[in-house]
Amino acid sequence: MFQYYCLNPIAQVGLDKFTDEFQKTENLEEAQGILVRSAAMHDMELSDQLLAVARAGAGVNNIPLDKCAERGIVVFNTPGANANGVKELVIAGMLLASRDIVGGINWVESAKDDEAIAKATEKEKKRFAGTEIQDKKLGIIGLGAIGVKVANVAKHMGMEVYGYDPYVSVDAAWNLSRDVKHVLHVEEIYENCDIITIHVPLLDSTKGMINKEAIDKMKEGVILLNFARDLLVNEKDVLEGIKEGKVRKYVSDFPNPTTAGQEGCIVIPHLGASTEESEDNCAKAAVKELMNYLKNGNIVNSVNYPNCDMGVCSQEGRVAIFHKNKANMITKFTACFGDKGINITDMVNKSKGEVAYTMLDIEKSADAEMIGKLQAIDGVFRVRVVK
Repeated sequence: MFQYYCLNPIAQVGLDKFTDEFQKTENLEEAQGILVRSAAMHDMELSDQLLAVARAGAGVNNIPLDKCAERGIVVFNTPGANANGVKELVIAGMLLASRDIVGGINWVESAKDDEAIAKATEKEKKRFAGTEIQDKKLGIIGLGAIGVKVANVAKHMGMEVYGYDPYVSVDAAWNLSRDVKHVLHVEEIYENCDIITIHVPLLDSTKGMINKEAIDKMKEGVILLNFARDLLVNEKDVLEGIKEGKVRKYVSDFPNPTTAGQEGCIVIPHLGASTEESEDNCAKAAVKELMNYLKNGNIVNSVNYPNCDMGVCSQEGRVAIFHKNKANMITKFTACFGDKGINITDMVNKSKGEVAYTMLDIEKSADAEMIGKLQAIDGVFRVRVVK
């Protein structure tokens, strides 16, 4: 029996996917798996029982990834599960910024007591007319699950779409409209596009990538959309760009004191993935990943360990080893089994940066002595008996 703990409310449609081998616990210390959405985990004490954390969503900045990796705790996310909800809000943000719909609605609200509001409307509406998005150039930085969906919809809306992603996946490439111009340098996006939307993960290399230097290269009156992470954008530089007339509108899904209520900013209260459908999809995906890992040791969509899938174990035993990604580790592992006369029938080794994951199917179950020998090898973080 595996036990799981929910740090945040998780959609019941997802929890219903758990089989009888899984039980919800109210005691965090007992849990082998954690389901989380936005709860901050950086200062949490992690139990020795904990094997995995599944984030029902894409962003994982609330989870201590390195700390988990060093303890052999796999962290999952659910890329693409909320992509449609975010895509729809990006399109809405684009329309809000282009037509000044917000300004118009606010004017109507302020004039609600005017009995001649209908007549006044004809005079005032020109202030909020805005522009259409058809034939405008849209630049998409990041062609992951969300970026691809935005690109394809924008093409159907008559936009000229530029896409930049040096690491675009094969799946994304297959799903991307052939009419999208895939550029090799992000500067091509800055220099050519009327509207720019960013959809990349927050990394050291992407933090603050939309800054004064980038804005200086952009077209006059550019619209900027940020539905990915607030720290991808140097928002003080954006406010300066708005004051100078370089930036027409900045649409963000991340309220903070820098942009809230500022002229030229449309700030949405983090609604990107906050739809019933997105939350359901994320919950179902997170539960599926957690069950597959706890039952079989398979890793799919981890952010701190490599993907590794050996299916369901048909042998007597399966052992998973978390270790440093360095030479001669496999030789040491197989020697331990050879010394005990245990035959290895199948094995997979995958690495991701400085860490690696090895799974071995064996003809006899590994006893405590065998596990102790494996654990004692220099560079091993954790040894787990899956079966």
